[in-house]
Amino acid sequence: MTVELISFTENGGRLAAALAAGLERSGHRAACTRKGERAEEWTAAAFRRAEALIFVGAAGIAVRSVAPHLVSKARDPAVVVVDELGRFAVPILSGHLGGANDLAREIAGLLGGQAVLTTATDARGIFAFDQWARRLGCAIPDPEKIRPVASRMLAGGTAAFWPHGPLAVECPSGVVPAGQEAAQVQLTIRDTPEPALKLVPRIVWAGIGCRRGVPAERLEAALRSGLEAAGLHPAALAGVCTIDRKGEEPGLLELCRRRRLPLLTYSPEELSRAEGEFTPSPFVRQVTGTDNVCERAAVLASGGPLLLKKTAGEGVTAALAAAPFAPGWEEAP
Repeated sequence: MTVELISFTENGGRLAAALAAGLERSGHRAACTRKGERAEEWTAAAFRRAEALIFVGAAGIAVRSVAPHLVSKARDPAVVVVDELGRFAVPILSGHLGGANDLAREIAGLLGGQAVLTTATDARGIFAFDQWARRLGCAIPDPEKIRPVASRMLAGGTAAFWPHGPLAVECPSGVVPAGQEAAQVQLTIRDTPEPALKLVPRIVWAGIGCRRGVPAERLEAALRSGLEAAGLHPAALAGVCTIDRKGEEPGLLELCRRRRLPLLTYSPEELSRAEGEFTPSPFVRQVTGTDNVCERAAVLASGGPLLLKKTAGEGVTAALAAAPFAPGWEEAP
């Protein structure tokens, strides 16, 4: 997680520096603000570039600073306030989807303080699907559907749950297994028709080959067509992959920029070492040094099987593969 910290006193500055160092050791990318930077200016920039903001100081400063920049619970970064003695870590924005609650727990552990969680499910020890989904790296395409599920569970009811694949046998309290059509919550990469809250694992890699100069719009159309043909939810995409000679192809770079996806590239030798049955092309081998780009790249990037074999049209080839995904409830809150 990319974390930025701001403080307002000398004591706060020392705590922020120590906290940033601790977060770095835990695997985060943490940076403290420059001394003397105004909270309003810092917040405006940090809100765009960081996944989490930490204010070491008064909660009121944090509230006034972030208020003009709020967009939605699905897009806002996590915001945590820490007093300058490190006694309390208080998440005030994006507790579940943004990870502020988990970050507050981590901060409290590093500082020997206490996380002050005010979300109802956390306060009452009730399972939260959105928090679990974030820990699994899942997308939630329609976050407005979180509220009715959570409200039902807070009122003492249960949530009917359908996973597209095996899970641990016993569900958490308040969660009951159900069939696909009856489920109120689905964990799946499939673009299913039911109006359930969908938790979509980001595990699908799109292998793409293309002629030089193919525009992003044509690549986008091929990708969208492939996802539809395979019955996959667009939110399941983890990234795009191709041969190294296409790593600077403008259309591919623009496609990834628009979809906010990483682009992985492989050498012909790496692609040739991919294991599996692929659609060979003598022409592709002659031009690139390997008999197939899109299928081999998708399998290498995902580490899993093909879900859609090579499709071709208008100078674009595409294939889809999914990474192994076997979550358990041990990641649950």
